[in-house]
Amino acid sequence: MLWIKSLHIIFVVAWFAGLFYLPRLFVYHATSEDLPGIERFKVMERKLYYGIMGPSAMLTVVFGLWLWLGYGISGGWLHAKLALVAMLIGYHLYCGRLLADFKHDRNRHGHVYYRWFNEIPVLILIGVVILVVVKPW
Repeated sequence: MLWIKSLHIIFVVAWFAGLFYLPRLFVYHATSEDLPGIERFKVMERKLYYGIMGPSAMLTVVFGLWLWLGYGISGGWLHAKLALVAMLIGYHLYCGRLLADFKHDRNRHGHVYYRWFNEIPVLILIGVVILVVVKPW
């Protein structure tokens, strides 16, 4: 089970790296005005979302479920953690929607929006780590 736990942690880190970086790319993309720069951001965002974030998210969930079922973990803290994970999945999917908007040149938000949007996964990460380590309930 330690191998499964290790793989879960590895993919959580990779997923969060993408969740932290993609909105930062959105900040830069929203301020870009030159066509080559805009096209470069589209490629970077697509590769990050589909090449790193998507597979990392899937493997995070797979190994997390494996741990949950393998250890028979339960408790109020776990329900709270799973709620945060659900929020994180929603955030991830919303990033995909924003990616599609940028792809089709339909961005509706300014760089300030993306700067604030970029802070959401930080807050979720803090909550998840505290719940997993402290297990308050």
